[in-house]
Amino acid sequence: MIFSRGGFRRVLLAACALVGTVVSPAIGAGQAAIEPVEVSARPISQFKIGNDGKQFGPLEFVGGLEMTSKSRDFGGLSALRFLKAGSDFIGVADTGFWFFGTVARDGEKRPVAIQNFRMQQMVDRKGQPVDEKWEVDAEGLAVKDGIATVGFERNHRVAQFRINPDDMKAPFRQLDFLIPARELRQNRGFETVAHANADGRHKGGIVVVSEKSLDKAGNIYAAILEGPRKGIFTVKRNDDFDITDGAFLPDGDLLLLERSFTMAGGLRMRLRRIHGDSVEKGAIADGPVLLQADMGYQIDNMEGLDVWTRDDGALMVSLISDDNHSILQRNLYLEFILHQD
Repeated sequence: MIFSRGGFRRVLLAACALVGTVVSPAIGAGQAAIEPVEVSARPISQFKIGNDGKQFGPLEFVGGLEMTSKSRDFGGLSALRFLKAGSDFIGVADTGFWFFGTVARDGEKRPVAIQNFRMQQMVDRKGQPVDEKWEVDAEGLAVKDGIATVGFERNHRVAQFRINPDDMKAPFRQLDFLIPARELRQNRGFETVAHANADGRHKGGIVVVSEKSLDKAGNIYAAILEGPRKGIFTVKRNDDFDITDGAFLPDGDLLLLERSFTMAGGLRMRLRRIHGDSVEKGAIADGPVLLQADMGYQIDNMEGLDVWTRDDGALMVSLISDDNHSILQRNLYLEFILHQD
């Protein structure tokens, strides 16, 4: 197959993303200071390249940003959650960093810039930065009541931290993730950490889903860690897609972000709406695909997702990508309205 320069770049970046042949940032020793980072953001007005259409099934594209920075630590963005709907956010990078910032908007509520961005390296109980990537490969994040719950892979664990944007400390608690550790693949661990709805069947309990740790039937291991229906379940895997993040919708369904790469199909992403009543101990959870996009769209290595409600009542879905600190990849922020009708 003959690729254009852009097409070749996208295939190459996808291969780098999935096999891990990327350049890691330098991580220095010493105290973990808060690092202000200047982020340049180029607006993205088209989701489908060369097409001004906004509607993609039930999702309406609002806008996006391509983010760059001269900071050697910027990148590897794995998960994002809003602390203030559509504005202030917290996130984790798979290089062992916390990040914080604010999405700035224009008069039409479209994202136009990233402001007040800063990063802090994760620390141990003595307050010292953790330099070993296998110890701080943070992939999933959930936020509730001032507590950040983080899913780590390689050294698989689910840990909780008190949120302080001025000085993040070591975790104060680790959760029992229920799934036998022997079933978790080294680089295919807990990509999704999400709080179920407070008034739903799981009473706000934490739900985790692995990226691609499969049971004997080829389905993806997941678990409900808290609440009255605590237990292990699986998510149906199909079409070679792996799970990179997820969040619960107001009606109790679970929205999952998924990614795939093949030499024939290149890099793809999709959003799948998992039926809430299939998120149940012993069940195989499944649901319809809402959106699927390939390299003809403004996507990259899509890793993070959050769901939030805009001040006009619109149900919003935000996505971020992980550039793996590779010059061939991009850090993207994309935003959609999810129409329920």
